[in-house]
Amino acid sequence: MSLELSIEFFPPQTAEGIEKLRTTVTRLAVLKPEFFSVTYGAGGSTREHTLTTVTEIAAAGHPAAPHLSCIGSTREGIREMLAIFTERGIRRIVALRGDLPSGMADAGEFRYANELVAFIRSETGDRFFIEVAAYPEWHPQARNPREDLLNFKRKVDAGADSAITQYFYNADAYEHFVDQARALGVAVPIVPGIMPIGSYSKLARFSDACGAEIPRWIREQLRSYGDDTASIRAFGLDVVTRLCEHLLAGGAPGLHFYTLNQAALTTAIWQRLDL
Repeated sequence: MSLELSIEFFPPQTAEGIEKLRTTVTRLAVLKPEFFSVTYGAGGSTREHTLTTVTEIAAAGHPAAPHLSCIGSTREGIREMLAIFTERGIRRIVALRGDLPSGMADAGEFRYANELVAFIRSETGDRFFIEVAAYPEWHPQARNPREDLLNFKRKVDAGADSAITQYFYNADAYEHFVDQARALGVAVPIVPGIMPIGSYSKLARFSDACGAEIPRWIREQLRSYGDDTASIRAFGLDVVTRLCEHLLAGGAPGLHFYTLNQAALTTAIWQRLDL
Protein backbone atom coordinates (compact mmCIF):
# COMPACT_ATOMS: atom_id res chain seq x y z
CA MET A 1 0.00 0.00 0.00
CA SER A 2 1.39 3.41 -0.98
CA LEU A 3 1.73 6.10 1.66
CA GLU A 4 -0.11 9.42 1.37
CA LEU A 5 2.64 11.90 2.16
CA SER A 6 1.57 15.53 1.94
CA ILE A 7 2.76 18.99 2.92
CA GLU A 8 0.86 22.07 4.12
CA PHE A 9 1.57 25.78 3.68
CA PHE A 10 -0.17 28.99 4.65
CA PRO A 11 -0.64 31.67 1.97
CA PRO A 12 1.99 34.42 2.28
CA GLN A 13 0.78 38.02 2.23
CA THR A 14 4.00 39.94 1.57
CA ALA A 15 6.40 39.99 -1.37
CA GLU A 16 9.15 38.60 0.86
CA GLY A 17 6.88 35.80 2.07
CA ILE A 18 5.90 34.91 -1.49
CA GLU A 19 9.53 34.56 -2.57
CA LYS A 20 10.36 32.54 0.53
CA LEU A 21 7.49 30.14 -0.13
CA ARG A 22 8.55 29.68 -3.76
CA THR A 23 11.96 28.55 -2.51
CA THR A 24 10.34 26.28 0.08
CA VAL A 25 8.07 24.67 -2.53
CA THR A 26 11.05 24.02 -4.80
CA ARG A 27 13.00 22.39 -1.96
CA LEU A 28 10.11 20.25 -0.76
CA ALA A 29 8.96 19.24 -4.26
CA VAL A 30 12.11 17.10 -4.42
CA LEU A 31 10.46 14.86 -1.80
CA LYS A 32 7.62 14.15 -4.28
CA PRO A 33 4.68 14.53 -1.90
CA GLU A 34 1.22 13.37 -2.92
CA PHE A 35 0.07 17.00 -2.77
CA PHE A 36 0.70 20.43 -1.27
CA SER A 37 -2.21 21.98 0.62
CA VAL A 38 -2.74 25.70 1.29
CA THR A 39 -4.70 26.97 4.29
CA TYR A 40 -7.69 29.33 4.26
CA GLY A 41 -8.10 32.09 6.84
CA ALA A 42 -11.03 32.52 9.21
CA GLY A 43 -14.19 33.38 7.31
CA GLY A 44 -12.31 33.20 4.01
CA SER A 45 -10.06 36.09 5.04
CA THR A 46 -7.15 34.78 2.94
CA ARG A 47 -9.32 33.60 0.03
CA GLU A 48 -7.47 35.47 -2.71
CA HIS A 49 -4.03 34.69 -1.27
CA THR A 50 -4.97 31.02 -0.94
CA LEU A 51 -6.21 30.93 -4.52
CA THR A 52 -3.12 32.70 -5.86
CA THR A 53 -0.78 30.40 -3.93
CA VAL A 54 -2.48 27.14 -4.87
CA THR A 55 -2.76 28.25 -8.52
CA GLU A 56 0.96 29.00 -8.67
CA ILE A 57 1.86 25.64 -7.10
CA ALA A 58 -0.39 23.80 -9.55
CA ALA A 59 0.96 25.79 -12.51
CA ALA A 60 4.47 24.67 -11.54
CA GLY A 61 3.33 21.08 -12.04
CA HIS A 62 2.75 20.07 -8.42
CA PRO A 63 -0.54 18.55 -7.16
CA ALA A 64 -2.20 21.24 -5.03
CA ALA A 65 -5.18 21.27 -2.69
CA PRO A 66 -6.75 24.47 -1.39
CA HIS A 67 -8.42 24.50 1.98
CA LEU A 68 -12.03 25.65 1.71
CA SER A 69 -13.91 26.65 4.84
CA CYS A 70 -17.63 27.26 4.85
CA ILE A 71 -18.41 29.26 8.00
CA GLY A 72 -19.42 32.78 7.01
CA SER A 73 -19.97 31.66 3.40
CA THR A 74 -22.95 31.45 1.07
CA ARG A 75 -23.80 28.62 -1.28
CA GLU A 76 -23.26 30.95 -4.22
CA GLY A 77 -19.83 31.92 -2.90
CA ILE A 78 -18.78 28.29 -2.50
CA ARG A 79 -20.20 27.47 -5.94
CA GLU A 80 -18.06 30.25 -7.40
CA MET A 81 -14.93 28.88 -5.71
CA LEU A 82 -15.62 25.37 -6.98
CA ALA A 83 -15.95 26.73 -10.51
CA ILE A 84 -12.60 28.54 -10.19
CA PHE A 85 -10.90 25.40 -8.85
CA THR A 86 -12.28 23.42 -11.78
CA GLU A 87 -11.13 26.03 -14.28
CA ARG A 88 -7.60 25.99 -12.83
CA GLY A 89 -7.26 22.23 -12.82
CA ILE A 90 -7.58 21.73 -9.05
CA ARG A 91 -8.91 18.27 -8.25
CA ARG A 92 -8.44 17.99 -4.49
CA ILE A 93 -10.00 20.08 -1.70
CA VAL A 94 -9.53 20.14 2.06
CA ALA A 95 -13.11 20.89 3.22
CA LEU A 96 -13.42 22.52 6.65
CA ARG A 97 -15.94 24.32 8.80
CA GLY A 98 -13.43 27.03 9.69
CA ASP A 99 -13.76 29.85 12.21
CA LEU A 100 -15.57 33.16 12.11
CA PRO A 101 -13.21 36.15 12.22
CA SER A 102 -13.39 38.15 15.42
CA GLY A 103 -16.31 40.58 15.26
CA MET A 104 -18.16 38.78 12.46
CA ALA A 105 -21.63 37.72 13.60
CA ASP A 106 -23.07 36.09 10.46
CA ALA A 107 -22.21 32.39 10.26
CA GLY A 108 -23.44 32.23 6.67
CA GLU A 109 -25.44 29.43 5.06
CA PHE A 110 -23.34 26.54 6.39
CA ARG A 111 -22.93 25.52 10.00
CA TYR A 112 -20.78 22.39 9.80
CA ALA A 113 -18.18 20.82 7.52
CA ASN A 114 -20.42 17.86 6.69
CA GLU A 115 -22.83 20.35 5.07
CA LEU A 116 -19.97 21.70 2.94
CA VAL A 117 -18.91 18.19 1.89
CA ALA A 118 -22.49 17.31 0.95
CA PHE A 119 -22.82 20.55 -1.04
CA ILE A 120 -19.57 19.93 -2.96
CA ARG A 121 -20.78 16.44 -3.85
CA SER A 122 -24.22 17.67 -4.89
CA GLU A 123 -22.70 20.38 -7.10
CA THR A 124 -19.74 18.55 -8.61
CA GLY A 125 -20.24 14.80 -8.13
CA ASP A 126 -16.89 13.02 -8.03
CA ARG A 127 -14.92 15.85 -9.63
CA PHE A 128 -12.95 16.53 -6.42
CA PHE A 129 -11.09 14.31 -4.00
CA ILE A 130 -12.25 15.66 -0.62
CA GLU A 131 -10.12 15.67 2.52
CA VAL A 132 -11.66 16.54 5.89
CA ALA A 133 -10.24 17.21 9.35
CA ALA A 134 -10.10 14.79 12.28
CA TYR A 135 -9.19 15.46 15.92
CA PRO A 136 -7.55 12.58 17.82
CA GLU A 137 -7.56 14.69 21.00
CA TRP A 138 -10.99 16.00 20.01
CA HIS A 139 -11.99 19.42 18.81
CA PRO A 140 -11.71 22.09 21.52
CA GLN A 141 -15.32 23.17 20.90
CA ALA A 142 -16.78 19.64 21.07
CA ARG A 143 -18.83 18.86 24.17
CA ASN A 144 -17.31 15.40 24.54
CA PRO A 145 -15.25 12.85 22.58
CA ARG A 146 -18.31 10.89 21.42
CA GLU A 147 -19.92 13.98 19.91
CA ASP A 148 -16.70 14.84 18.11
CA LEU A 149 -16.36 11.30 16.75
CA LEU A 150 -19.94 11.36 15.43
CA ASN A 151 -19.29 14.74 13.81
CA PHE A 152 -16.31 13.21 12.05
CA LYS A 153 -18.43 10.29 10.82
CA ARG A 154 -21.00 12.72 9.41
CA LYS A 155 -18.31 14.31 7.25
CA VAL A 156 -17.25 10.93 5.91
CA ASP A 157 -20.85 9.85 5.33
CA ALA A 158 -21.43 13.10 3.41
CA GLY A 159 -18.80 12.07 0.87
CA ALA A 160 -15.26 12.66 2.18
CA ASP A 161 -12.54 10.50 0.62
CA SER A 162 -9.87 10.86 3.28
CA ALA A 163 -9.08 12.67 6.53
CA ILE A 164 -6.11 14.59 7.91
CA THR A 165 -5.76 14.91 11.67
CA GLN A 166 -4.80 17.82 13.83
CA TYR A 167 -1.19 17.37 14.91
CA PHE A 168 -0.44 15.50 18.13
CA TYR A 169 2.51 14.02 20.01
CA ASN A 170 0.67 11.18 21.72
CA ALA A 171 0.42 8.24 19.32
CA ASP A 172 -2.06 6.48 21.62
CA ALA A 173 -4.57 9.28 21.02
CA TYR A 174 -4.37 8.75 17.25
CA GLU A 175 -4.58 4.97 17.48
CA HIS A 176 -7.56 5.13 19.84
CA PHE A 177 -9.33 7.61 17.56
CA VAL A 178 -8.79 5.39 14.50
CA ASP A 179 -10.05 2.33 16.39
CA GLN A 180 -13.16 4.21 17.49
CA ALA A 181 -13.82 5.49 13.96
CA ARG A 182 -13.40 2.02 12.46
CA ALA A 183 -15.83 0.65 15.05
CA LEU A 184 -18.41 3.14 13.69
CA GLY A 185 -17.85 1.90 10.16
CA VAL A 186 -15.55 4.70 8.96
CA ALA A 187 -13.29 3.16 6.32
CA VAL A 188 -11.50 6.14 4.73
CA PRO A 189 -7.78 6.72 5.33
CA ILE A 190 -7.08 8.82 8.45
CA VAL A 191 -3.70 10.46 7.88
CA PRO A 192 -1.89 11.77 10.97
CA GLY A 193 -0.90 15.43 10.97
CA ILE A 194 2.75 16.05 11.91
CA MET A 195 4.08 19.31 13.35
CA PRO A 196 7.89 19.56 13.33
CA ILE A 197 9.29 21.36 16.38
CA GLY A 198 11.50 24.35 15.72
CA SER A 199 10.39 26.79 18.42
CA TYR A 200 8.93 26.11 21.86
CA SER A 201 7.10 29.44 22.11
CA LYS A 202 5.42 29.04 18.70
CA LEU A 203 4.48 25.44 19.40
CA ALA A 204 2.99 26.32 22.80
CA ARG A 205 0.97 29.18 21.28
CA PHE A 206 -0.39 27.06 18.43
CA SER A 207 -1.16 24.13 20.71
CA ASP A 208 -3.01 26.24 23.25
CA ALA A 209 -5.14 27.71 20.45
CA CYS A 210 -6.06 24.45 18.71
CA GLY A 211 -6.28 22.06 21.66
CA ALA A 212 -3.30 19.88 20.68
CA GLU A 213 -1.62 18.54 23.81
CA ILE A 214 2.11 18.82 24.32
CA PRO A 215 2.97 15.98 26.72
CA ARG A 216 4.54 17.30 29.90
CA TRP A 217 7.88 15.56 29.33
CA ILE A 218 8.22 17.23 25.93
CA ARG A 219 7.04 20.62 27.20
CA GLU A 220 9.44 20.67 30.15
CA GLN A 221 12.39 19.48 28.06
CA LEU A 222 11.75 22.19 25.48
CA ARG A 223 11.31 24.81 28.18
CA SER A 224 14.62 23.79 29.75
CA TYR A 225 16.52 24.73 26.59
CA GLY A 226 15.50 28.40 26.87
CA ASP A 227 16.79 30.24 23.80
CA ASP A 228 19.05 27.38 22.66
CA THR A 229 17.48 26.95 19.23
CA ALA A 230 19.91 24.25 18.12
CA SER A 231 19.02 22.04 21.10
CA ILE A 232 15.28 22.63 20.60
CA ARG A 233 15.54 21.62 16.95
CA ALA A 234 17.70 18.55 17.66
CA PHE A 235 15.36 17.34 20.41
CA GLY A 236 12.32 18.08 18.26
CA LEU A 237 13.71 16.13 15.31
CA ASP A 238 14.30 13.09 17.53
CA VAL A 239 10.81 13.26 19.08
CA VAL A 240 8.92 13.79 15.84
CA THR A 241 10.93 11.23 13.87
CA ARG A 242 10.25 8.57 16.51
CA LEU A 243 6.56 9.52 16.47
CA CYS A 244 6.42 9.12 12.68
CA GLU A 245 8.26 5.78 12.83
CA HIS A 246 5.77 4.53 15.42
CA LEU A 247 2.77 5.69 13.40
CA LEU A 248 3.95 4.16 10.13
CA ALA A 249 4.91 0.89 11.82
CA GLY A 250 1.42 0.81 13.32
CA GLY A 251 -0.24 1.09 9.92
CA ALA A 252 -0.84 4.83 9.46
CA PRO A 253 -1.69 5.40 5.77
CA GLY A 254 0.67 8.35 5.45
CA LEU A 255 1.87 11.59 7.04
CA HIS A 256 0.75 15.21 6.55
CA PHE A 257 3.40 17.78 7.49
CA TYR A 258 2.48 21.22 8.86
CA THR A 259 5.55 23.10 7.65
CA LEU A 260 4.80 26.72 8.63
CA ASN A 261 6.35 27.50 5.21
CA GLN A 262 9.74 26.12 6.29
CA ALA A 263 11.55 23.33 4.44
CA ALA A 264 14.45 22.26 6.67
CA LEU A 265 12.73 20.32 9.46
CA THR A 266 10.28 18.48 7.22
CA THR A 267 13.12 17.52 4.86
CA ALA A 268 15.25 16.28 7.77
CA ILE A 269 12.43 14.12 9.16
CA TRP A 270 11.60 12.79 5.66
CA GLN A 271 15.24 11.80 5.15
CA ARG A 272 15.53 10.19 8.59
CA LEU A 273 12.47 8.10 7.78
CA ASP A 274 14.05 7.14 4.44
CA LEU A 275 10.84 8.03 2.60
